[in-house]
Amino acid sequence: MREGIILEATKVKKKFGGFVALNDIDLTIRRGERVGLIGPNGSGKSTLTNCLCGAIKPDGGSVSFAGQTIDGVSAHERARLGIGRSFQLPRPFHSLSLLDNIRVPLKYVVNRRAGHRMSEQDISTRAAELLGKFGLGGKAGRLPRDLTQVEMRKLELARAMATEPTLLVSDEAMAGLSNSEVDEILGLLMALNEEGVAIIFIEHIMRAVMVFSERLVVLVAGQKIADGLPKEVIANKHVVGAYLGE
Repeated sequence: MREGIILEATKVKKKFGGFVALNDIDLTIRRGERVGLIGPNGSGKSTLTNCLCGAIKPDGGSVSFAGQTIDGVSAHERARLGIGRSFQLPRPFHSLSLLDNIRVPLKYVVNRRAGHRMSEQDISTRAAELLGKFGLGGKAGRLPRDLTQVEMRKLELARAMATEPTLLVSDEAMAGLSNSEVDEILGLLMALNEEGVAIIFIEHIMRAVMVFSERLVVLVAGQKIADGLPKEVIANKHVVGAYLGE
């Protein structure tokens, strides 16, 4: 593993029929780094993150995590290695309480790692701590249907963080939220990053992207067209033309 690199994707390709979704994408993420991933709808962001997280198999290229090649490794095994993700459309277990929604990843991801053997009580205690951390402590016994939109987003992030990831992929955690709610989620993500979690931040709200990102990667039509400091990237004429439409 190159020093400081937690994830490295090399020449990742993906086609759906005749449509090229990803064309030789290279991406590196350093430990504890905050990387914004932006691009128009259909640019390949979700396809790339699905390839990184193991939800789909790329047609070419390679992905390494923590110095280990993970090509062919399933999504749940990648979660156990330390790759967590939250989804744009939250995916809670609707029939389970919030506490049990957090217990599931603790039990089936964290507790399946070598050297991790929490008791049922330890799992419940940790789940309650996580709910409190995300402002949901008072609703531990409630069902997801009882939550507001921003609370549902918080639950989705809490479920992702319950896997205790080294790298978190946050997929549009702020879609449809008000400005104050966006700031709430930003604060949570910043706090997670301060704990050492590297974050790939996929978002269309440019204000949030610019506040959060240390580095910005831009995809357009399956190609990576920019990768660098946010202020430099958004001034790039190719980015302005392709992404901002100017």
